[in-house]
Amino acid sequence: MNISGTCDLAPIDEQEAMLKELLPDAKTVGILYCSAEPNSAYQAKKFEEALEKDGIKYKEYTAADSNEIQSVVTSAVDECDALYIPTDNTMASNTEIINNICLPAKVPVIAGEQGICEGCGIATLSISYYDLGVATGKMAVKVLTGEANISEMPVEYAPQFTKKYNKTICDALEITVPDDYVAIEE
Repeated sequence: MNISGTCDLAPIDEQEAMLKELLPDAKTVGILYCSAEPNSAYQAKKFEEALEKDGIKYKEYTAADSNEIQSVVTSAVDECDALYIPTDNTMASNTEIINNICLPAKVPVIAGEQGICEGCGIATLSISYYDLGVATGKMAVKVLTGEANISEMPVEYAPQFTKKYNKTICDALEITVPDDYVAIEE
């Protein structure tokens, strides 16, 4: 969440719905994130709750830093049908390593944000940072004009999300993407 009270994360339940839509045969999902990033741990917990509601098994895989990613991802692809990576700075900086393990193993990745999807994912829910800025500005006006008390304002999400996919990886994994997804431009 940024300081304005708006949240740039896509709703976790919608990300989990994408996983079910694109990978209906996935029985066990690996949730991969950096244990040093509390924001990622929070998203992982919420994703786990969504998977539990749908009776999908999951395993958590954490790396404390970049040095552990290769071994952690290698374990994950040996034990899971798909991976989910929330918004995570460490994973975003290491998508090439992740893709070099997942793609040959034919283990698809659902990404928490577009940058990770561009590097190693098949799909993500994307937001417009412009639209998020407009929503943040509207909240700021309410605070500055006295219409709202910042300590009592609810968290607001980005006003719109777009289902996006990585055409190159989807083609390589032979994943058919529904028409309501937009290809990420390379």
